[in-house]
Amino acid sequence: MIKVKEAVIVEGKYDKIKLSSIIDGLIIETRGFRIFRDKEQMEMIRRLADKRGILVLTDSDSAGFLIRNYLSGAVSPDKIKHAYIPDIFGKEGRKDKPSKEGKLGVEGVPVQAIVDALRRAGVTCSEDEAPAGRKIAKTDLYLAGLSGGENSAQKRRTFLKELALPEHLAVNSMVGVLNSIMSYDEFCSFIDKLFKNA
Repeated sequence: MIKVKEAVIVEGKYDKIKLSSIIDGLIIETRGFRIFRDKEQMEMIRRLADKRGILVLTDSDSAGFLIRNYLSGAVSPDKIKHAYIPDIFGKEGRKDKPSKEGKLGVEGVPVQAIVDALRRAGVTCSEDEAPAGRKIAKTDLYLAGLSGGENSAQKRRTFLKELALPEHLAVNSMVGVLNSIMSYDEFCSFIDKLFKNA
């Protein structure tokens, strides 16, 4: 596993699944062209760029470059890195036919092609960094009433809104994002203040 400091931005869930087997780090999916109209998600990506930098890894087709260029225009150049996969023609196993341009996306290229792309992009490996204390875990979200309980969806929306994070951010993704923007102690303090009268 390659430990990556930057938040890695990919297009979709299958890209995220593939990357999760290669890197240890925060992976955010744009959900394709939805990024163009999701202001909350774009704001979250900007915050992650300010905090830890971002690495864009999109498909090598025209749609991937459209998303990549949009992100490049929305984030300061010194806070964004780009990893490019090679043009490999073929069809992903889960699909009935090749993509419009016939190129494999991030989900379909060999693992070594992704590893090479990450190295060429100059990702920052954070193995040398000392642990910054206890991390926020999925269990903490449950204990705070943000998942798996009565009114947890409403509490989660309130919580995400107060942090200016997208309301559709999944619980699993929340853990990585929260650990990027706050410590465990800050999380506990924020929860206490936000829901002290609840």
